[in-house]
Amino acid sequence: MESNFVDYVKIYCRSGKGGKGSMHLKHVKYNPNGGPDGGDGGKGGSIILRGNHNYWTLLHLKYERHVFAEHGGNGGRDKCHGTDGKDVYIDVPCGTVVYNAETGKYICDVTYDGQEVILLKGGRGGLGNFQFRTATNQAPRYAQPGEPMQEMTIILELKLLADVGLVGFPNAGKSTLVSALSNARPKIANYPFTTMEPSLGIVGYRDGKSFVMADIPGIIEGASEGKGLGLRFLRHIERNSLLLFMVPGDTDDIKKEYEILLNELAQFNPDMLDKHRVLAVTKCDLLDEELIEMLRETLPEDLPVVFISAVTGFGLDELKDVLWRELNAESNKLAVAISEDTLVHRDKDMTRFAEELADEGEDEDIVYLDEDEIEDLDDFEYDDDEGDEA
Repeated sequence: MESNFVDYVKIYCRSGKGGKGSMHLKHVKYNPNGGPDGGDGGKGGSIILRGNHNYWTLLHLKYERHVFAEHGGNGGRDKCHGTDGKDVYIDVPCGTVVYNAETGKYICDVTYDGQEVILLKGGRGGLGNFQFRTATNQAPRYAQPGEPMQEMTIILELKLLADVGLVGFPNAGKSTLVSALSNARPKIANYPFTTMEPSLGIVGYRDGKSFVMADIPGIIEGASEGKGLGLRFLRHIERNSLLLFMVPGDTDDIKKEYEILLNELAQFNPDMLDKHRVLAVTKCDLLDEELIEMLRETLPEDLPVVFISAVTGFGLDELKDVLWRELNAESNKLAVAISEDTLVHRDKDMTRFAEELADEGEDEDIVYLDEDEIEDLDDFEYDDDEGDEA
C-alpha cells in the first residue's frame, strides 16, 4: 500500500510569455491622420509558491508533473491592451525547500503560512507602436515582441517544521512517547523500523500551552551514508527547534549510543550540532533508583538528562518541563531563527542526487510538451495586426 506521506516531488514549471505589442495605424474616413494606435501586449502569468498550513505533505503535487501559467494576450487596435496571463499558485506545506533538479542548486524556502515566493516570473508584454510615436516619427511601423517565458524543472523537498524532533535508533520508544504525550497514534510494534514515515503530535503543557513533537523514523549507524531509512528522513530533523535524543535504559553503553547518533547528524549536516539537545533514557520501568543514579554519573554533563518510561508515565512531567524550558530559551526559538533568516541551506550534492531521486521514485524523465499539445492553456490565438495597417 502506497503511503500518503510524500515529502519529495519533481515537477516541470513554465511561466507565461508576454503578449506582442500591436503595430497598427488608424485610418478611417473622418480621421485620415489618426496615427499609430497599437496597444501593448499583456503580461505573462507567473509561477508562485505559497505556504499553506493546511497541507502537511506534498501528496497533492505528486502526479501534477507540469505546471504552466497562461501567456499574455496580444495588443490590439485602438490602443487595446492585451489580457494578462493568470498567475499560477502552488500551495505547499510550511517547511518546503526548492532545488533546481538539473544542478541541485538551492532556490528558495517557504517557511510560514501565507508566504509567497515568485518562482518563475512571467514575461512582460511588448509595447505597441502607439508608445513609440514622437514629433519626428509620427507613424512608427514597429512594435515590441513580448518577453519569453521562463522554465525550470524543480525538486520540492519537505522538511517538517516542529518544536521537538525525536532522534534515536529503531525501537528506542519514540512512537510510544509521542502516543503517550499527544493524541497522535503512530504504529507501534516490537520490531525495527515500525515507523516508516514522520508523524506530528501536539503535546499539551500547563495553562493551555502546547508544542509540536515530530516522530522521526529510527536511524542507524551509517544513516548519513544511505544505510537504513536515515538518509531519507534525516532532513526532517534539520528543521526542528530542539532535538530529543532517546536511548533505551537497557542499552550496554548509553553514552556511546548517544555519541553515535550525534555523529550521524554531524555527518549529514554539521549545523545540526548547534541545536539545543536533551537526552531521554527510555524504558526506565525496568530500572531501580540505585541503577538510575549509577547510570546518571556516566552520562554527559553538558546536556539535560531525563529518565522516563512512556508506558508507566514515569518522568514524563519532568520531561515536558525540561523541553519547555529549552524551547523557550532565547537562543533556541524557531520563530526567531526563521525571521532572522538564519536557516542555512546547502546545494544538493550532485554525486548523490541521482541516487536520491531514484530512491524517491523521481528519476523518471518528465515529458516536455510542445505548445501545440497544451490546448487548454494556450487556447487563444496570436493574431498579427500588421494586416490591419493603413
